[in-house]
Amino acid sequence: MNEFFTLMPMIPLRGIVLYPKMVLHFDIGRPASIAAAQHAMRHGEEIFLAAQRDARTETPMQDEIYPVGTVAQVRQILRLPGDDVRVMVEGVGRARLLSLSEAEKYRMAEVERLPEIAAPLSEPKHEVHYRRIQELLETYLSLAPGVSPEIIMNVMSAEDLGELCDYIAQNLQLRYQVRQRILELADPVMRAEAMCEILEGENEVLSLTRKINQKVKQQMDRNQRDYYLREQMRAIEEELGEDDYYDEPDEDDGKSYISRIKKLGLPEESEEHLLKEAKRLSKTQPTSPENNVLSTYLDTVLELPWNKYTKESRDLRAAQRQLDRDHYGMEKVKERILEFMAVRALNPDLRGQVLCLIGPPGVGKTSVGISIAKALGRNYARLSLGGVRDEADIRGHRKTYIGAMPGRIMTALSQAGSMNALLLLDEVDKLGADYRGDPSSALLEVLDTAQNHAFRDHFIEIPFDLSDVMFVCTANYEENIPRPLLDRMEVIEMPGYTDEEKLHIAKEHLFPRQLEKHGLKRTQLYIGDTAMRRIIADYTREAGVRQLEREIAKICRKAARTFAEEPEHARVSINTKNLKGYLGVALFQPDNVSRSDECGIVNGLAWTSVGGEMLEVEVNIVPGSGHIELTGNLGDVMKESARAGISYIRSCAEKLGIDPDFYKTKDMHIHFPEGAIPKDGPSAGITITTALVSALSGRPVRHDVAMTGEITRRGRVLPIGGLREKTMAAFRAGIKTVIIPEANVPNLEEIVPAVREGLQFVPAKTMETVLETALVPLQKS
Repeated sequence: MNEFFTLMPMIPLRGIVLYPKMVLHFDIGRPASIAAAQHAMRHGEEIFLAAQRDARTETPMQDEIYPVGTVAQVRQILRLPGDDVRVMVEGVGRARLLSLSEAEKYRMAEVERLPEIAAPLSEPKHEVHYRRIQELLETYLSLAPGVSPEIIMNVMSAEDLGELCDYIAQNLQLRYQVRQRILELADPVMRAEAMCEILEGENEVLSLTRKINQKVKQQMDRNQRDYYLREQMRAIEEELGEDDYYDEPDEDDGKSYISRIKKLGLPEESEEHLLKEAKRLSKTQPTSPENNVLSTYLDTVLELPWNKYTKESRDLRAAQRQLDRDHYGMEKVKERILEFMAVRALNPDLRGQVLCLIGPPGVGKTSVGISIAKALGRNYARLSLGGVRDEADIRGHRKTYIGAMPGRIMTALSQAGSMNALLLLDEVDKLGADYRGDPSSALLEVLDTAQNHAFRDHFIEIPFDLSDVMFVCTANYEENIPRPLLDRMEVIEMPGYTDEEKLHIAKEHLFPRQLEKHGLKRTQLYIGDTAMRRIIADYTREAGVRQLEREIAKICRKAARTFAEEPEHARVSINTKNLKGYLGVALFQPDNVSRSDECGIVNGLAWTSVGGEMLEVEVNIVPGSGHIELTGNLGDVMKESARAGISYIRSCAEKLGIDPDFYKTKDMHIHFPEGAIPKDGPSAGITITTALVSALSGRPVRHDVAMTGEITRRGRVLPIGGLREKTMAAFRAGIKTVIIPEANVPNLEEIVPAVREGLQFVPAKTMETVLETALVPLQKS
């Protein structure tokens, strides 16, 4: 092997660089590094040391290690307490890493030794660099504290320029990346130039640091002088009998706070506490940290709306008009608010209520809270609880902590400016909890009308009456709200809007708002009802109306561009023919409903977070051994519904005209299309059973019938939820007859009138009614 190419053990260094002819101590803890050092020491071999680029990497690869390192001799190994080892090494020469390989316990490095170039200081060209380095180093030593003066003596006795640079880099407080830069420069002249550049940068930083420290010291000396003079003034005033600080207000001490506190008319306990804090403030120095803490505390407390109330509106008709003007539909919410106002009119002492509006995103929960505040004539403030994980966000921090502040409840009340404000607690179902506490538990006292008359914020420290505050919470999912917290709320469901409701909301609210936002007049842009229905059906699939508003905004933008480019253009009209040119290809296709009676295909109805949808079920029967195949990404509940349906069919197979041994001689494949979408829920039982009966008996299913309901093993039809949304999906798909559980008949009152009039509803108590309605009657011969 070439003498310049050597294979030797290797240790990657963390934040350390070794130079040739230098001795260095360092600790190693990685087993591979310890094994490499012990091998080199035991066999008297050389070892290769190279710094890794990222000190945090546990097992660096070759590209994660600097290419130039140092070949060294291990002089001493000392075992430390624990598993670490301290190693003393002496650098031999520079080397370049060519490759890494794995030995039994450590790494082997193939390296190329780099020849050391002599640069004697006796030559004039080297003497110039030496003098410049010596000058910069003297400046560095005068600025840097704690550097040994022996360094300059060793520099003065140096004989080689390259070795001089290595020595300086090894002994100054430099980052390992900077030291690596010096190590990689084999040419002594280039190394000296780099060292001059490094020393100049370090001197500039140290000089700036010294200037800043001098300014800080001067400021501290001035503060000490002011403190000494104020203490003298205080002692003189006390000797003259002029130390009564509480007779007249004075902005320079706590007297002004005392006057403001007495005007609030607080309970005796609270007033006494605040007066005590104000007197402490008057005795502290303006420059002391305690002065800032006390003044911030008193300012925060005095900004709270103590004994400030707004006059509530008791005009029910005006409130009704306000709610109708802001929101279409939402009859339950409006009815609840009007009931609250009526009770307040009869009993003004009624304490604050806690309403919780639960519904999918975009249905207007937050905007309903604003409308309630307007209708009641209350001040309004909103605080978002989504992602809150610290209990101190609700109860506040102790004022002695650095950066302490009151909780969000107190902050919101300061913003609202009244004791009877309406506070909207948004996204209450997204509260978190960790080692800092549980915010939902802190909210229990806030929302409990029997306890919140004396709510104590950690920062405020004195009781605050929240009983007159009306809290309105919003959430997307009821199951995500902690049970004790939910127990303190009155839940009002806000389900998704039907297509008819979306049409009215778009015409009365969204479209006018977007026209104003885009600077358009009503006469300039027209969207017909048919086109608006097409936007709702083909371009949005949501429970709320956010995406619908975005699509309307897209049309407004294109119309605005038309008027900007062609000022003479009179009007833009949107219809079903030119809608694609404004919004592009339809994002959603209408529900695919069969237009002919077929065996084994049934139209089911499903509820989703964005409304109701048609859910078609397909069943294939083939000869086999009774194997049941369920496909379509189904959940456990739907799989159990299928098994219950098969059990029912077996119990009355002869009556249904089905071979009693079908479960032995037939394989049944039940499939729900669109397998990429997960499906689950207790409302597909009668749909699956009807499809099985149709496929096994050969009787087609009416294509204009849809159904929803759960089945028991004895054929009873159980009630379901989401009837409003499901029937809307059936109406949209052109279905004529809908089979529903008999127990859901009272829920028909909640259905949109247009849907209720356009569909024929068949209540079913047992599967017999379902099959009689859905299956095509057998032809009599």
